[in-house]
Amino acid sequence: MEEQRTQPNLSEDKNYQQEVEVEPRGNAGERSNFKAGTERGDELNEEDKLLEKILSRTNMNLAYERVKENAGSAGIDKMKTEELLKHLKIHGKVLINDLSTGRYCPQAVKRVEIPKPDGGNRGLGIPTVVDRLIQQAISQVLVPIFDEGFSESSYGFRPNKNAHQAIHKATAYINEGYRVVVDIDLEKFFD
Repeated sequence: MEEQRTQPNLSEDKNYQQEVEVEPRGNAGERSNFKAGTERGDELNEEDKLLEKILSRTNMNLAYERVKENAGSAGIDKMKTEELLKHLKIHGKVLINDLSTGRYCPQAVKRVEIPKPDGGNRGLGIPTVVDRLIQQAISQVLVPIFDEGFSESSYGFRPNKNAHQAIHKATAYINEGYRVVVDIDLEKFFD
C-alpha cells in the first residue's frame, strides 16, 4: 500500500495535533482466512466462539457506547463519532457479515504528531471510527481472558491500573526498605 500524505493542520493552537501522513498497516488490504461458524453443522471451535461473542449484539452495542463516549478525531474517512450510528443503521449487517466471513479489511490509520511537554513530537495513529468500534468489541472479549495472566506489577495499559498506582506501589517498596525500583517501558519496542 502506498503511503499518502495530507496537508498539515494549521491550527492557531500550537498544542493541537497536526496531521502529517496516513500510516499504512502491515497487513492492510489482506483478508483473513478465518470464517465464523461452520459449514457442515459441526460444533463451533474456540475461535468461532470468540468471534461469536465479539460480534454479539450486546457486545457490539457496548462497544458502540464506549466509542461514542470516547469521541476522538475522525480517521482517514473523516467520519465523526456522531455519524457512526447512522452509518451502522445502513451498513451494520454488511459489516457484521464481512467480519464473520473474513472479508472485512481495516482502513489505513491517520498519522498525526502531538507535541510532547518536554519538546519534540509523539506520533499517534487514529483509526477510523468503524475500526475503533471493531477494536473495542474485540478488546471487550479478549482483555478479560488475557489480563488475568499479567503480573500484578504490570500497570501499563491495563483495566483499572494506571501510572499513579505504580508510583504508589514503588513508594511502598521504598518505605519497606527496598533500595531499587525497576521501571521498564516498552516504548518503541514494536517499532
